[in-house]
Amino acid sequence: MPTRPRTTALSAPEARRSTALHPGAWWVWALGLATAASRTTNPLLLALLVAVAGYVVAARRTDAPWARSYGAFLKLALAVLGIRLVFAVVLGSPIPGSHTLLTLPELPLPDWAQGIRLGGRVTAEGLLFALYDGMKLATLLVCVGAANALASPTRLLKSLPGALYEAGVAVVVALTFAPHLIADVQRLRAARRLRGRPDRGLRGLLQVGLPVLEGALERSVALAAAMDARGYGRTATVSPAVRRTTTALTLGGLLGVCAGTYGLLSAEGAGYGLWVLLAGVAAALAGLGLGGRRAVRTRYRPDAWGVRAWLVAGSGAAVAALTVTAAAVDPAALRPGVVPLTAPGLPLWPAAALLIGLLPALAAPAPPRSPSPSPSRSNRSNRSKENAP
Repeated sequence: MPTRPRTTALSAPEARRSTALHPGAWWVWALGLATAASRTTNPLLLALLVAVAGYVVAARRTDAPWARSYGAFLKLALAVLGIRLVFAVVLGSPIPGSHTLLTLPELPLPDWAQGIRLGGRVTAEGLLFALYDGMKLATLLVCVGAANALASPTRLLKSLPGALYEAGVAVVVALTFAPHLIADVQRLRAARRLRGRPDRGLRGLLQVGLPVLEGALERSVALAAAMDARGYGRTATVSPAVRRTTTALTLGGLLGVCAGTYGLLSAEGAGYGLWVLLAGVAAALAGLGLGGRRAVRTRYRPDAWGVRAWLVAGSGAAVAALTVTAAAVDPAALRPGVVPLTAPGLPLWPAAALLIGLLPALAAPAPPRSPSPSPSRSNRSNRSKENAP
């Protein structure tokens, strides 16, 4: 008779249906890390953020197909960093510099293309500025990839508020397309290797790309059609006044959230960004609450937001809040200059604040262990191999 694994106060339980972490907590944690990455260009802090996200993914990622998307996001981040450096070399940089690395042949451009150049002098200052800027964007992609690898898209969709049921079918296609894409790529590459065909390079990409895109889209659309056939998004009749109020509050709240988020992520809107964000969240929650009256669908075993979800989400929020505070108190430490050329330093207390993001590796439930073969079964298989001709 199987026994449940014992857990102590210091160890996280094994992830089951009853103890699985709410997927929204993973997204709050990842967005907190992304907010911290947007407030700094220090390469040491950005590398520390990537290490924190990677460690948590390695410690709490399951064997589900959508959990393998982290590697694809990591490769995309490296590609974005390389493209940013290539643009800095070919198109130049607005940062003046005195340390010339190489000089490319410069092509003359017409008068209407003033401010743009092709080729010319490539300086160490401009290349270093492009490296810092590209690392920031790459870290943002890594944080989003961590959320995609840790949060189940189907369970996240099940937690969608009632006012957004009409958009649920489109959300299904958007959330399940990338995981199906990764799974189809791995399946087709394995099939081509078994048949002795190339699965790498440009030729392999061209022969695999179209079937992968077609299969992932068909599976996502089939899931959306199945949900629509089962009544997903069915609404009740409400008065026109409630419907108009719900629309105004939801749209106004979402616009406020977008404007407040832009204010927090940009240096110019740091003064008003927080208040606009809070007002937008309040209006959006009021609109979602009114829109929930139209929902007539019940949830089967909804995910609970427990203590561990609060710890995971709170760690991401703490990282974001402390990094924003550090950027306001000591902006030079989080945004090192490139003129003159100086080695960036590691600010201690902002680095310690980023380490709070490692809390999910301890607080979140551990991924389920893969069943290991029993000794008697392995002995029988070994004896059968020995007796085989």
